[in-house]
Amino acid sequence: MSTRMLRRRVLAGAGALSLALTGGVVALTGSAQAATKTTAVFENCDAPAPQPDGSGNQNYTVTLPDGAKAGDVVPITIDPGASPLIPSFSVTTVNTSKITLKVGTTTQVVTSPPETVSVVAGQPLDPKAFSGTIRIPDGTEGTTVQVALDLAVTDADLSGSIFTTTCTPAPRPSASLGSVAVEALPKDPVTTKLTPNSGPAGTAVAVTGANFPAGPVACSALLAGTATGDTGTGTADASGAATCNITVTKKADAIRIDGSITPYKAFVFLEEQAGVKNPVDVEVLPGPLALGPKDGQPAVSFGAVTINGKAQSVVGVFNAATVQDFRGGSLGWDVTATRTPFLNQTTGHSMAKAQIGIQPSCTVTNPDSPSTCTAGTPGAISDVPMKVASQAAGGDELTGGEFAVGGAGMIQLPPFMFADTYQTVVTFSIA
Repeated sequence: MSTRMLRRRVLAGAGALSLALTGGVVALTGSAQAATKTTAVFENCDAPAPQPDGSGNQNYTVTLPDGAKAGDVVPITIDPGASPLIPSFSVTTVNTSKITLKVGTTTQVVTSPPETVSVVAGQPLDPKAFSGTIRIPDGTEGTTVQVALDLAVTDADLSGSIFTTTCTPAPRPSASLGSVAVEALPKDPVTTKLTPNSGPAGTAVAVTGANFPAGPVACSALLAGTATGDTGTGTADASGAATCNITVTKKADAIRIDGSITPYKAFVFLEEQAGVKNPVDVEVLPGPLALGPKDGQPAVSFGAVTINGKAQSVVGVFNAATVQDFRGGSLGWDVTATRTPFLNQTTGHSMAKAQIGIQPSCTVTNPDSPSTCTAGTPGAISDVPMKVASQAAGGDELTGGEFAVGGAGMIQLPPFMFADTYQTVVTFSIA
């Protein structure tokens, strides 16, 4: 566990904090057989002060493939049209849009590449289209999956500080932006496991797979992608689970159940060597799942702000916490954040209406890490744990590695409060 300390100083007097953000969304390219649809979505947009909030329609033009299989990753194009926000001042920023979509019953995020934009006062921002992918949910065979807007977040980078605008559709999620017809056939067959996955000539291997048509199956050994001639037979049950038995008689580096898609499962062939054998054993013990540094982080300064009778927002950056997953297994983890109230314990003053939010980030710091990590959804930190980063469980595959978890922060201050120094403690925890 590591601790983040935030200090705020509020001074009596007049003045204004100049922030710049406008709302916007994204766009993507479809496949050869694709359908394009334009839908007007009414949104309520929350922008950092002093940029005014706004509401109105935004015309999303979405391109999706006509059809796919359950489990497929398919291309999507989103062209959002002009934002309902009308900027009150001109500025140049680098914008990144994060579009949260409801794909069937699942929630998925499509992120744009950074785009340099010149915001002109009085003119709505019209971001460029960009490309991404979504995954067709499992269990949707024979249905039509609808894709709707759940949330549109725009991060504007102004000289290294991140200002976030959030647009929420009403109703949420929106009406359908497009759809994909899912084939009634099962997902593509895959080879899932070899038991054992190594051995010398003569090794009997049980090969398992998923998503196969019920009935007999065949399996084969490969070397550099070419069949070696070793084959086996087996069956697949009504659920699509297949088992095939094969004996490896010659050098191979992979085994598959025929008809499955790549990647196939790796096999380590142990060649016999003449001479006196000296077996060498090594025991690899699991290491910790740790979040550091142990003694906490230095205080994060969000600077000073002067009371002016209006709600104001200030930004800063959380110092990155280190995650080390040395457990040597296939487990995942979640990092969550909580906070204490904004207080001055000496004077007793508090800012009950102040909010602190985070735009989470998670990066791999050790290139040898077998896993990637996923940043959480932007939002407000409270006394309820908020997920800021995670690593998915790996099933039969190895997980772990070294990562950095942090992100941009924003404090939203009420129009009036005692002029004082306030502190909240943001705590990151891992499990």
